[in-house]
Amino acid sequence: MGQVLIRDLDDALLQDYQEAADGNGRSLEAELRDALRRLRPVNDHDRRDLQARLAAIRAMTPNVAQTPAEVLVREDREGFRSA
Repeated sequence: MGQVLIRDLDDALLQDYQEAADGNGRSLEAELRDALRRLRPVNDHDRRDLQARLAAIRAMTPNVAQTPAEVLVREDREGFRSA
C-alpha cells in the first residue's frame, strides 16, 4: 500500500474532516481515506462501463414524451390556490 504526505492543508478543512470522523466513529486518517476512495477520479474503462450501463437503463424506458418538472410544480401550486 502506498502512502502520501500532504502539506499546508487549511486548518478549517482539517477541522471539518475531524468532526466528520468523530461523527462517523473513526479516525481522521480513516475519514480521509474514505473521502479519497469516494471521490476517486473515473478512468476511461470505468467511464465506458458506466456509459454502457446508462444506455441499457435508457433502453428500458419507453420513448414517450415526459412532462417537464416545472409544469408539474406549477400545476401543483395552482391546485393549492383553488382549494
